[in-house]
Amino acid sequence: MTVDILVRPLRVLLAACALAAATAAPALLAPSAAVAQSAGVVRDIVVLGSRRIEPATIASYLTIGVGDPIEDAALNASVRRLFDTGLFSDASIAVDGGQLIVRVTENPTINRVAFEGNDSITDEILLSSISTRPRRAYTRARAEADAQVVTELYRRAGRYGTSIEPVLIEQPDNRVDLVFEIDESSVTGVNAITFVGNEAFSDRRLRRVIETTESGIFSFALTSDIYDPDRLEFDRELLRQFYLSRGYADFTVLSAIAELAPDREGFFITFTVSEGPVYTFGEQSVVVSAPGLDPAEFEALIGAAPGDTYDSEVVERTIDRMIFLAGQQGFAFVDVRPRATRNPETLTIDIAYELVEGARVYVERIDIEGNARTLDRVIRRQFDLVEGDAFNSREVDAARRRIRGLGFFSRVDVATRRGDSEDRASILVDVEEQSTGSLTFGLGFSTADGPVGEISITERNFLGRGQFVRARLQVAGDFQVYDFAFREPAFLDRDLEAGFDVFLRQEDRSDESSFEETNIGFIPRMEFPVSENARLGLSYTFASDEIRDVRDDASDFIKADEGTAITSAVGYVYTYDLRNDTLEPTAGFLASFGQDFAGVGGDTQYVRTTARARAYTSFFGEDVVGSFEVEGGNITTFGDDIRITDRFFLGGDRFRGFESSGIGPRDRTTDDALGGNNFAIARTEVTFPLGLPDSLGVSGGVFADVGTLWGLDTNNRGGVTVDDDPSLRASVGASLFWDSGFGPLRVNFAFPIVKEDGDKDEFFRLTAGTRF
Repeated sequence: MTVDILVRPLRVLLAACALAAATAAPALLAPSAAVAQSAGVVRDIVVLGSRRIEPATIASYLTIGVGDPIEDAALNASVRRLFDTGLFSDASIAVDGGQLIVRVTENPTINRVAFEGNDSITDEILLSSISTRPRRAYTRARAEADAQVVTELYRRAGRYGTSIEPVLIEQPDNRVDLVFEIDESSVTGVNAITFVGNEAFSDRRLRRVIETTESGIFSFALTSDIYDPDRLEFDRELLRQFYLSRGYADFTVLSAIAELAPDREGFFITFTVSEGPVYTFGEQSVVVSAPGLDPAEFEALIGAAPGDTYDSEVVERTIDRMIFLAGQQGFAFVDVRPRATRNPETLTIDIAYELVEGARVYVERIDIEGNARTLDRVIRRQFDLVEGDAFNSREVDAARRRIRGLGFFSRVDVATRRGDSEDRASILVDVEEQSTGSLTFGLGFSTADGPVGEISITERNFLGRGQFVRARLQVAGDFQVYDFAFREPAFLDRDLEAGFDVFLRQEDRSDESSFEETNIGFIPRMEFPVSENARLGLSYTFASDEIRDVRDDASDFIKADEGTAITSAVGYVYTYDLRNDTLEPTAGFLASFGQDFAGVGGDTQYVRTTARARAYTSFFGEDVVGSFEVEGGNITTFGDDIRITDRFFLGGDRFRGFESSGIGPRDRTTDDALGGNNFAIARTEVTFPLGLPDSLGVSGGVFADVGTLWGLDTNNRGGVTVDDDPSLRASVGASLFWDSGFGPLRVNFAFPIVKEDGDKDEFFRLTAGTRF
């Protein structure tokens, strides 16, 4: 009896505690205080704390309504939904019988969004990039996300040290001004680029391969080389192509790391590479799996012989030739698959070109995105494929490289997707445009012309049509040039460049030839390929050449030419290019041959012929580059004598060691240079590093020139006889090259070792220029 009396109250107390714990547990687990009951239904909803938002609107956000059973899950989901709206900084739900009491604290309303401290990026660009807008509710999460978006914009502009802080300024009526305070950093350049694991080629040579460059010592005054992670990935591919084209078939880029300097003012980039040995071509054969093709016809297209250094570009060209031949024979779906077998023992690579019948997949469509300015057809014409053609992945990759090579886009992505059926493929091109126009101011100096100034306006993608337009003014001590150039690189959407030049040139030649000259002309031209490595250019020239202000003591040869003559000429230039690089060749050669035929109307009648060939080779991992060049020309009249403005002149940069117009036929009485109807010259040059830090951009060279200029239509006039014999001249010298922040600079020190009486020597010559 006594025990029962003691136990019964204890049981009641324990039951009450359990009930209280069960009731309180959901509230403790909820994101905000929410008190519920496990039974009953909602009879009413009361909203407290609302100021701008209607209570009915707040009630509509809940997942529970009047008449619904009161359940913990529904109450917790309702609280979460209130927070998800982004309208409230706090929210809670309490249960009082059948009544839900919803308490909210509204986020303030954004009155204004502003930016402070931004100089390099405008408010309009920044505002269009963020999601925060006036008259919307402020949330800290969104403000921080927008600050990160702005930070990324500055990083893409090369300013990695920029910091952004969102700041609130309270205003009446629960409103705030959101101000993004921006502390802009300077452009983050590349302090140094180093390579690890390279033995065949020096760091200096490999830096010339990649697009990323080190910031120069004058970058602070002009432009700085900006770090770009997308470009870094492209550099890895450029390195791979460079090594594969030189026989390093095992080459890999193990890593490409960019480390931000502690002061956040620049990056240190390190490429770690594995070169491997040099391979040569071994046995090469053709295996035909597609019936109807003759292997012998395709074997004749193989572009390398056993023992030649392996070159991936040669393999690619061979594949292209085979695919083209198969297409001509009606096999549109033949795929050429090179099966390479490496022989580490002999360091050779055997290649079997397998011609197989590929899958019959057609191009369904080519979609282009991201080009707000550039016309679709400018991008589309980079494809050799059109809708309905047989799909070829190699052509797609080649088109991607050509689109990137346009220089119109900072990013180019080309993806292939399945079309509406299994035998259809769609190609998606996604690009990001960049600036293609520039206003250029140039400063230069040469010992021949003194200070040289230039102003030009250039647009490489005129009206988004891919056209080149330039208006330029050059002014120096003795000449002024005004010219306008226009180029359409794909006339009629074909590989046909068309354009024209208009120019006005005024030159004072009184120092060397006792007269002044004015040339006004118009030259329409076009150029197109005639073979895999050759191009043909055609042009027409209409020009007015005036010889004026002839001095009284000038040569009778010049006085006879005084006045104005109209030239109407057609011409052509054939160019054959086998260089391994068009900008910095280290192997191969370039040859050209051209003629101009004057006499299609006008006052002058002549045939001018010029020819030029230059070969390149390299030593010591391509750090030392040698070249040998020969050049010659002849002009023959079939009317009156050749005017002095149409003859050839040598000297200056064309024949180092002699002044401009410093050699050739000369009136010995007046010392006037008269030019010649013929010239021939040979030049040899070797360039090499000087062992100085690459950041200085200084290198050296040695050279030797030998040549002659001779011939006049008549060598006697007014009792004056001119010696126009083809006497050889020769010079040797050294050069200093400086790729400075103010443009490329070259200094020549030349010594004539063979010359004639009356020739004008020139020991020192400096030329420099800049663009900013």
